[in-house]
Amino acid sequence: MRKPFIRLFQTVRKCLWFLLAWIVLTTLADANTSPDLSTHHSDHDEDAQVETLPMVHVHGLRLNKDQQQGPVPQMTPWPTIPPSLEGKELDDWLKARILVSKAGEPTVVILQPASHRELTLRSLDALKRWTFLPQMSGDDPVEGEVNIRVHFRTK
Repeated sequence: MRKPFIRLFQTVRKCLWFLLAWIVLTTLADANTSPDLSTHHSDHDEDAQVETLPMVHVHGLRLNKDQQQGPVPQMTPWPTIPPSLEGKELDDWLKARILVSKAGEPTVVILQPASHRELTLRSLDALKRWTFLPQMSGDDPVEGEVNIRVHFRTK
C-alpha cells in the first residue's frame, strides 16, 4: 500500500520539476528578448517617413495568360519631330488603333490625325515598327487591338 503512494509522490514531484523548469526557461527567454526586434512597434515609426511615388502606368509588362486583355507591346519606337517642324512650338496629338494579328503583326489605323501632316506620317512610320506578343485566350493566340494617343509637345 505504501509503494503506490511513493510512486504517485515521485511522479507528482517530477511533473512539478518539469513545470518549474518550463516556467524558468520561458521567463528567461522573455527576459532576453531585445526591444529592437523587427516586430517592435517603434520600427513602424520610420514607415511614415518613406516617400511614396504617385501611381505610374507602365506599358508592355507581360501578364498571366488568363489576365491578359490585349496584345503586349515589346518594342515601341516613338516618332520624331520632322526637320520642317523643329524649333516651332507644338502642342499636337493623334489617336491610332493598332490591330494585332494572331502572329503579332501590327496594322495601324489612324483614328484622328494630327493637325500637321508630317507628324501623322512620322507617327504612322513609327507605329508600323512596333512589335507585339499577340493577345491570348487561354493558350491560344487571338487577334486583338491597342488604342494609343501620341502627344507632340515642344516649348
